[in-house]
Amino acid sequence: MLRSASDLETCVLELGFLPFFRNSVRGFSIEEMVDPRLWFSEEEGPWEWKGQVIRNLNCAYGKFFNGKAGYISLDWFPDFANHRRALHPVTSTVADPETGISEKMILETVRAHESLLSKELKDLCGLTSKRRRRSFDLIDTLEPIPVTKNRRRGGLEPALTGLQMATRIVIADFEYNISRSGEPYGWGIARYTTPEALYGEELLSNCEGRSSDESRQRILSHLLSLFPDAPQSRLLKLIE
Repeated sequence: MLRSASDLETCVLELGFLPFFRNSVRGFSIEEMVDPRLWFSEEEGPWEWKGQVIRNLNCAYGKFFNGKAGYISLDWFPDFANHRRALHPVTSTVADPETGISEKMILETVRAHESLLSKELKDLCGLTSKRRRRSFDLIDTLEPIPVTKNRRRGGLEPALTGLQMATRIVIADFEYNISRSGEPYGWGIARYTTPEALYGEELLSNCEGRSSDESRQRILSHLLSLFPDAPQSRLLKLIE
């Protein structure tokens, strides 16, 4: 039973990766492992532990499992990246018809700034603008995109999720609003960055010479060793 951030990090490092919420593999989630008394209480629980674990730089955090959050240890992240980046290449510049935003545009924006809070990224992409503007130059290398008051405020999320599933972007930390008395309050605001910026380019070179299929098989074999009775089809849902 997980009762602290230290417990959580140790568990992720032992298992290699761990989804936050219930999924296709029974028992393989923080939701099912955490002490129920800490799930929503005045004590620190899994929501507050996220930043602590991320800042130790031993585990990557993001929406890695069926578009939902979870952790991957840095020992296993290179294989996930090797497989996922081949499976979900970010080559298209096609923009969402309602927002004008594409995954490639978001990725280049994050790279240009090294890291961005979700609200900063939304502002750069024109999703929180209240005034009509003719165009917005995201960065010099990108085409101007129209920004209107009718754009959806939440239109960034699908593309961000896709980039996390592709292991192109991870969450570097969660930052909180500060009250007048100097106390943090509310939900943590995600700060996004690339794995290369957070962990160094050399991390992903650990899979050099290994094909994406070989990385996929290594991950699957590891899951089978953890859950030998689980149907392979359910394990694959966590990999793809």
